[in-house]
Amino acid sequence: MFPSNRPLLYYITDASGRPDRLSFLLDRIRAAAVAELDLVQIRERDLSGREQYELASAIQREVNGWSGQQRPRLLLNSRPDLAMAAGLAGVHLPGRGLEIGAVRATYPNLIVGKSCHSAEEVRAAAAAGSHFCVLGPIYPTPSKQGMGEPLGPEVLAIGRGVGVPVLALGGIDELGAKECLGAGAAGIAAIRLFQDNSSPQLSARLRAWLS
Repeated sequence: MFPSNRPLLYYITDASGRPDRLSFLLDRIRAAAVAELDLVQIRERDLSGREQYELASAIQREVNGWSGQQRPRLLLNSRPDLAMAAGLAGVHLPGRGLEIGAVRATYPNLIVGKSCHSAEEVRAAAAAGSHFCVLGPIYPTPSKQGMGEPLGPEVLAIGRGVGVPVLALGGIDELGAKECLGAGAAGIAAIRLFQDNSSPQLSARLRAWLS
């Protein structure tokens, strides 16, 4: 399902409060596509269910219309029903979200990712059938306040033994990305790292560090 010879790059969106949300996200997702990022999670948690569906549908329609260009696979946060209805590739389940097995059974064609906050949660998610896990926070970050102390990159060693990709998340800059990949992460998930700097050069450097 995912390439194993290079790190996976996963952009998580956050355009909350922006009056130009759709155009901003389309611009950033196009930049992510140029940079050959693999996955984009539409994570606009301030929107209602209907608004999430309408936004996701509009983004997917735009991406479907691209020709001759890399297309990242789009996932929606929390709502497999809306992801399926909007034609997205998958859903990302928060730590206290729906059960992985139930989602896989009901929506067998969706990619299912899972947020985890410990090595034990990664093991459980992998055993339950998650296609990939996002583990964090690895480093201190304002967006993950209240999620406990940073885990540190050493916890990413779990990624070498669970059979599914484990992506590092939380406070990751370019230097931290290199450390996380070396510690055992299969890739990097981030908001700011990709939303503020979705460049082909960044993508190439991150992938080179794992080769």
